[in-house]
Amino acid sequence: MFDKLGQAKQMAEGVKAKLDTIEVEGEAANGKVKVIATANRKVKEIIITDELLKAENKEELQDLLVVATNRALETAENVSESEMRAAMSSMMPGLSGLFGK
Repeated sequence: MFDKLGQAKQMAEGVKAKLDTIEVEGEAANGKVKVIATANRKVKEIIITDELLKAENKEELQDLLVVATNRALETAENVSESEMRAAMSSMMPGLSGLFGK
């Protein structure tokens, strides 16, 4: 049993390392604002078109940053869950149904 727990811990660490290498993207306003994050939900980059950098667009830009960031983080969460399910099903095929889809 402790052997399985050790394997599960190693597998979880491996999945986390893999998620650090997967990039996801969220965008708003047809690509005027893009947020790039890792599947571990760490924002790496924010891209803003020059058009939105004008002072009169400040409030719109702030709103779009929130939308794009949330979309990127939602995608990251989906990728993370999928990777964990795959890892768990390979380690414990009979229990994979307990962890979601």
